[in-house]
Parts: sequence; C-alpha cells; structure tokens
Amino acid sequence: MKSFIKIWIALLFTFIALQCIGQNKQEQNNSNNNKMQATHTLHDFVVKDIDGKDFDLASLKGKKVLVVNVASKCGLTPQYKDLQALYDKYKDQNFVVIGFPANNFMGQEPGTNEQIKEFCTLNYGVTFPMMDKISVKGKNQAPLYKWLTNKSENGKIDQEVTWNFQKFLIDEDGNLVDVVLPKESPMSEKIVKWITEG
Repeated sequence: MKSFIKIWIALLFTFIALQCIGQNKQEQNNSNNNKMQATHTLHDFVVKDIDGKDFDLASLKGKKVLVVNVASKCGLTPQYKDLQALYDKYKDQNFVVIGFPANNFMGQEPGTNEQIKEFCTLNYGVTFPMMDKISVKGKNQAPLYKWLTNKSENGKIDQEVTWNFQKFLIDEDGNLVDVVLPKESPMSEKIVKWITEG
C-alpha cells in the first residue's frame, strides 16, 4: 500500500511538473509572437523607377522614408502638392518620399509611366523619386507591398492598402514604423513629428 502511495505521489509530481513546463513554453511562444522579427527591411528590395531603371532601396540607408501609393485621377490626388512640400522641407534632414503609382482602386491610375511622370511634373512639380507603376494589393501585389502589409514579413503590423495615398513610415534602418491611412494629409502633425523627432 505504501509503495502504491509513493508511486501515486511521484506520478502527481510528474504531472504537475509537465504542466508547468507546458505553460512556460506557451508563454514563451506568446511572447515570441508579440515580438515577431521582420524577415526583411526596406533596404532588401530593388524596384524599378518611373524611367524603368533599377532603384536599389539600400541606397536609402540612414534616411526616413515615406512610401506612398499614388494615383492621378483620385479625389486625393491633390495630396501630391503636400507630398512635394513635405519633401522640399525635409529632404536635407535625411528624409525622402517615394511614390508608387498603382491602378488598384477604381481605375484611378490608368496612364503609362510616361504619362504619369508628365502629369506629376506639370501639375505638381514633383521632384521626389517616382517608381514604376505596380500593384499594391491582390494576386499581383508587388513584393515590396507584400512586405509592407504583412506582419509576418515586416515584424510590425498587418495593414492592407485601403485606397490611394496610403502612407508607410520607414525608419533609417529600413524598418516599418507605422501606417497613415489615405485621407490623412502628408503634412499631418503625426508625420511631421515622426520626421523631426527621434
């Protein structure tokens, strides 16, 4: 009888120990999920500029980058003016705006790269870097935008592109910091504060 009790007590302690180990592993997994590591940074990508030339985003190391999907026939198209003003004001403070034309929303960017470039130059005097027309969502989503919109890749946030002129804030090391939704002005306090502080 005594040996039975000893065995029962040993099994009970073993069970309790296994429960504790399992709980610690679960807590560790939860902690790891909350601190997901980015698989890439912005600097790992090479894209095409609006003239069809390779643009290595590693060339932007040390700069804060505002990545924005743009369109020429959108109600938000006048944001080009503020994007240019923001670029003009802070480009000498290690800051750059990069525009990615995209036709994902109601056909509001139907033009060719040449037409887009002409439109931006003539109407808004755009001098910040403009890239090749791409897809920012759906089955043809560009690799850069897969990284920008998926926490499993950027380590920060899941945030699909909801409309034209959505803004992604990237730090000097190429890490995604935050997302600003389309209707918020490029000159908003949030964006200006991010550029000028830290």
